[in-house]
Amino acid sequence: MVEVSRHLMKGRTAAQQRDAVISGFPQVPALFRKLFPYSKWGAEINAMITPAFFTWLVGPMERREVEVNGVTQKSAVHIERCRYLAESGCVGMCVNLCKSPTQKFFTEQLGMPLTMVPNFENYSCDMVFGQRPTPVEEDEAMQQGCLAACPAGITGTRQCHKLG
Repeated sequence: MVEVSRHLMKGRTAAQQRDAVISGFPQVPALFRKLFPYSKWGAEINAMITPAFFTWLVGPMERREVEVNGVTQKSAVHIERCRYLAESGCVGMCVNLCKSPTQKFFTEQLGMPLTMVPNFENYSCDMVFGQRPTPVEEDEAMQQGCLAACPAGITGTRQCHKLG
């Protein structure tokens, strides 16, 4: 998956990378959002089933309680050490090919707001179902510098060159 992702990044801007991933997701009919509108229950169900379907991709995870819009709910998933981020060692791959497209798909296509917060120091990640993501241009992850582990990284820069 990491090698496929590296090829997907070549010759594309950050926005083109995000769009390429989004184009691979299914188009969800608007009727789906009408039949299954956002609810606390839906957010908690998403958090409950995520470990069953995505552990193979990102590694061990656990469901946690979180406050969303002043309401305590069990709609967070903590990925202990994201396999994709750790193996790629790349901020750009994490943000452009995972975080941003996944947030956009869940929020816009499924009507389930999702915020993903990667920790670039220990490679963990928190997914919060029910919480609207920060706009890309305001997201703290977009200010992250290259990681020392990144094979194409330019260390010491303020922002990863693959994010711009």
